[in-house]
Amino acid sequence: MTGIPPLTPDAAFEMLLAGNQRFTTGALEHPNQDAARRMETAPVQRPFAVMFGCSDSRLAAEIIFDRGLGDLFVVRTAGHVAGAEVLGSIEYGVSVLDSPLVVVLGHDSCGAVAAATAAADGGSTPAGFVRDVVERVTPSVLAARAAGHEAPEEILHEHIRRTVDQLLERSRVLAERVADGRLAVAGLSYRLADGSARLVAAKGLREDPVLTR
Repeated sequence: MTGIPPLTPDAAFEMLLAGNQRFTTGALEHPNQDAARRMETAPVQRPFAVMFGCSDSRLAAEIIFDRGLGDLFVVRTAGHVAGAEVLGSIEYGVSVLDSPLVVVLGHDSCGAVAAATAAADGGSTPAGFVRDVVERVTPSVLAARAAGHEAPEEILHEHIRRTVDQLLERSRVLAERVADGRLAVAGLSYRLADGSARLVAAKGLREDPVLTR
């Protein structure tokens, strides 16, 4: 893997979307999933993207983006809520592994978003540490409604956008790299039924992205 020039943020993003397109059309290539790749990545890794997604079992990043070993540095929590350990993991992927792209990956029918919406409507809040997840998602529900958005998809997209903003507000490492053009942070919304990932937020992409509102 030595001697390979690093990807630009835009090139990394296009590579990711190309893999998702293959997944949705059934034209899978299963790249970097053989013994040669296993041996190549054993001593060193250079993932082209940090994937911060929901823990949902239907959101396996390497599958839905048709990638393989060493391609994606994956961090997952329920509702893609970001605590200090999550920020540290993402910063590791960016500052140590030099990934040029961070992706926040949300999806429809998200249990954490549904629970936060129910709690905002006066319903019961889950017990234990699940409560903490719901409480971290609830501000996104309230912000979406304050902007006049009530549909589940609109609330989801607000939560994705807020997560992107929070990563850059809380991490100087990420913010500085976006500012100097070495990193982009993008928010994608994944549809479980058709397998497509659509862009809803972007910071640092040089090519004008088409955002889904």
